[in-house]
Amino acid sequence: MSGHSKWNNIQGRKNAQDAKRGKIFQKLSREIYMAAKASGPDPDTNPALRLVMDKAKAANMPNDNVDRAIKKATSATEGENYDEVSYEGYGPGGVAILVHALTDNRNRTATNVRVAFTRNGGNLGETGSVSYMFDRRGYMAIERPGLDLDEDAMLEAVIEAGGEDLLTSPEVFEIYTAPEDFPAVRDALTEAGFTLAQAELTMVPSTTTEVTPEQKEQLQRLVDKLEDDDDVSEVYTSLEE
Repeated sequence: MSGHSKWNNIQGRKNAQDAKRGKIFQKLSREIYMAAKASGPDPDTNPALRLVMDKAKAANMPNDNVDRAIKKATSATEGENYDEVSYEGYGPGGVAILVHALTDNRNRTATNVRVAFTRNGGNLGETGSVSYMFDRRGYMAIERPGLDLDEDAMLEAVIEAGGEDLLTSPEVFEIYTAPEDFPAVRDALTEAGFTLAQAELTMVPSTTTEVTPEQKEQLQRLVDKLEDDDDVSEVYTSLEE
């Protein structure tokens, strides 16, 4: 089976994310607030809320922060209103970039994203210019050290759980699913006794772009600048890792 590996990118960004933990919690609180406000505070009946709560757990976000965001969303007061917006463009070396944001001020966010692109070797494009290059998929990672399981046995477990693709390396098993199957596959693998090092809905590029070390460094600066923005929730690229 085949797929797009993102494990190296995840591992490579952990230290940077640790340094931005407070900002990450702020963004997650906003996502939790929106999910709870839209469909209620119970993750058992609100799949969107459960997904973002799982995301918060993976980021080691304190339960008090999660509870505050849910309580704020379900209080009698009107609260804030956020819009989901996306931006598309190209980075150094022609790498496609897809940006998802949650904002209460579209003009502010659009200006910040445009400045990040233009000052770091990128070009902001029109809607639809790169989004067709990405597919929404469920993603899970199971680390191999300490796991007494070969590729064939893991493939059997993935198929039984309803997964679509399995990508293997010495460090990790990476499982991809259709987005609508993600919750069921995640739960099936967990119930089968597997520990998921990562589990999320993500955007996977259909093709990847190889760049020079200099272009990769400049692209990283662009991605860092975008992720530093309080309104930006996710940044996806077609970079060949």
